[in-house]
Amino acid sequence: MSRTQTAQLMDGTSLAGRMIEESAAHAADITRRTGTSPCLATVLVGEDPASVTYVRMKQARCAKAGIKSRSIGLPAETTTAELIDVLAGLSDDPEVHGILLQHPCGPHIDERAAFEAIAPEKDVDGVTMQSFAAMSFGLPGFMSCTPGGIMRLLEAYDVELDGKLAVVVGRSAILGKPVGMLLLAKNATVTYCHSRTADLSSIVQEADVVVAAVGRPRLIRGEDIKPGAVVIDAGYNPGNTGDVDFDTALTRARLITPVPGGVGPMTIAVLLAQTVEAAANQLGIRQS
Repeated sequence: MSRTQTAQLMDGTSLAGRMIEESAAHAADITRRTGTSPCLATVLVGEDPASVTYVRMKQARCAKAGIKSRSIGLPAETTTAELIDVLAGLSDDPEVHGILLQHPCGPHIDERAAFEAIAPEKDVDGVTMQSFAAMSFGLPGFMSCTPGGIMRLLEAYDVELDGKLAVVVGRSAILGKPVGMLLLAKNATVTYCHSRTADLSSIVQEADVVVAAVGRPRLIRGEDIKPGAVVIDAGYNPGNTGDVDFDTALTRARLITPVPGGVGPMTIAVLLAQTVEAAANQLGIRQS
């Protein structure tokens, strides 16, 4: 690709919209056949403004897709044990088909213990160890939503992964690690990088696919992007800034996700699709 050309933007907003329309049709079918609408319960500890906004946005998307939403707000001082009790109760509630624990929950909460209180069949956010294991082994289960959204974007834009070098910058349990496993399942050769990686630039320069998921603005330099590479920016930092130096990367990549409008909408779309799937599974029906 010539440096005077610009990459094609990977439009997550449009693809997510189509996915939500499909989820709405499936949800309506479930409601018609069973008299029960799919239901997603969201649990929020405290009143962090960003988390409150995210929860409201997810509730609005649920309504658009014909999915009932139940919001549980807990005080900031809620203990891990109290949070586990709430999540266990939702796991046992037959009227709830999916559970989303909005994170971060606060430094005093053992998030891993809280996540593990979610029944795997209701883990539509793909945060439990069982979901990670099932995803890694290619078994039935729910994948982490952002990695799932990334893979759907790559598929929609016909990105060939077989034999390609994919560099994942970030190693979180719900983004970096699972997206690497999903790429590996598509026969990509996967390299994980992180805050202690030596000479990150030289590794990125070799990548056919770059997934930036570290939460540090413009960490990935545009000039390090291999000409013709595919760039997935899963970072979201203040000022609508991603983890990739977008303007420079735009002149080198073949495909790139914008921030916002790339990975973010796909995350919610996968969450809703998995909620509908969970409802169908729990109600014992096949989606028509």
